[in-house]
Amino acid sequence: MASKRVAAPARHLFNGFRQAQRPAQRRCMATETALPNASLSQSYIEANLESTPTEPILKDEITVPPPTHSSGRFSQAHGYTAPQNPFLTTITCTTHTFPSFEPTTFVQYPSTHLFLPLRKDILHKAVVYEGDMTRQGTASTKWRSEVHGSNRKIRPQKGTGSARLGNKKSPVLKGGGVAFGPKPRDFSTKLPQKIYDLAWRTALSYRYRKGELILLEEEAELQNIHHDSSERYVRDLLRHNHFGRPDGRTLFVTRERRDQFFTVLEGENMDRQARALEVSDVDVKDLLELGRVVIERPALEWLLAQHQSDLRPVEKLDNWGRRMVRQYMEAAAEEEDSTAAA
Repeated sequence: MASKRVAAPARHLFNGFRQAQRPAQRRCMATETALPNASLSQSYIEANLESTPTEPILKDEITVPPPTHSSGRFSQAHGYTAPQNPFLTTITCTTHTFPSFEPTTFVQYPSTHLFLPLRKDILHKAVVYEGDMTRQGTASTKWRSEVHGSNRKIRPQKGTGSARLGNKKSPVLKGGGVAFGPKPRDFSTKLPQKIYDLAWRTALSYRYRKGELILLEEEAELQNIHHDSSERYVRDLLRHNHFGRPDGRTLFVTRERRDQFFTVLEGENMDRQARALEVSDVDVKDLLELGRVVIERPALEWLLAQHQSDLRPVEKLDNWGRRMVRQYMEAAAEEEDSTAAA
């Protein structure tokens, strides 16, 4: 019978390996001398240091002038001008008449309101936030303790050959309670007001950059159009301006409700062509959902004024408008002075 004892490692093999690795230390009759302090490479360098010419590795022939009092980093000397911030410039919008959509004049707005870069992450957060806010969360069911009925045991515990049952309010029986059913809850999520306001202006800037933001100088109301022919008139208007369903539906945003125009667009099958909303009923998803946005000028300025909490006071629309008017007046006064002096 073979032995189950594990063989121990040969220690003499390891000892021999360790001795081979260590340097041999033996006594000899030679006289002891001091070891040199420097290595061979260092001695060679010291011996050839005086005879080897040294040359610079980099030949820098550029002469740097001595600093002066006007050569600071942010100095305005020598014609230096600071680069202009692209978000502090102005953009120009063309206003149109209604219903002919003929261009009338130009309106300027700050770039912080209508020329922001596209931020899909912020737009997504705003759309999800609005969708969660619209969820009612009123679905409710009754658990077995809330169902009306007797607590009497339906059948005996044993002897029937069937499964065990308690009262008739059990979730496995018809008419009983609902297991894990929905209860009233709040689906709303939180989003900082500054991010939400930035999403509003980002959506408007996206429409403006793509040329899909049409500004109306007049009210979007049907003037001198009979009620019976108003629907046909609106259909022809949408088809002539390529605002209908084949070219992408259009969202009309007004400052107040325009009765005749809204009544036509709220008619049967007209929602497939265009939509009309008051500015107080519009959200970020509405601005991104349809093909283009046709908005009245007062409605646009109301939206911009309501959603600018993330801006500094000097960048807000009212202060910006007053600053622009002051600059125009100063420029006009300087021009008058120059003409008078000439």
